[in-house]
Amino acid sequence: MSRTLLVCAAILVGFVSLAAGWAQTDGGQLLSPPAKTECRFTDGKKISMAYSSPRVRHRKIYGGLVPWGEVWRVGANDATTFVTNADVMVDGKTVPAGSYTIFAIPMPTKWTLIISKKTGEWGIPYPGETFDFLRGAMAVSKLPVPLENMTIGFDAGGSVCTMRVDWETTRASVQFSEKK
Repeated sequence: MSRTLLVCAAILVGFVSLAAGWAQTDGGQLLSPPAKTECRFTDGKKISMAYSSPRVRHRKIYGGLVPWGEVWRVGANDATTFVTNADVMVDGKTVPAGSYTIFAIPMPTKWTLIISKKTGEWGIPYPGETFDFLRGAMAVSKLPVPLENMTIGFDAGGSVCTMRVDWETTRASVQFSEKK
């Protein structure tokens, strides 16, 4: 009896694991695959980010899947990580070298970047303002063509790294400058 119960439990665990894996794929491909980006300053110090890159998949993104005026995890799955080994300035505020989590509040003409001190969490729910290290303004512009995959990237320029979040028809950007 106990052996039969053990076999049934193992089969059930197998089915649940398979279903959970299938829910995260579309025809064998991850719905929001992991991605990484980094930017190096001229002295070799860097900023790096790890995130999951969701797809549009025929959905309205901003003002739909990602509501206007609400905290968004900037990606999917695990919270987006932000690691810097240099002190950086963002929107006139200093962020010391360390590990953080990134969130944003999207609006049609301006976003708010949130750098949270809380790390290691799933992307939702947002841990709350008590964990905010800073909030800063992000510029918003239109992309020349729609973009299926959400991407976070950097444009390097000496002691400045401009982070850009591109998805659907929107680009939100903010500058990180190395504090000397």
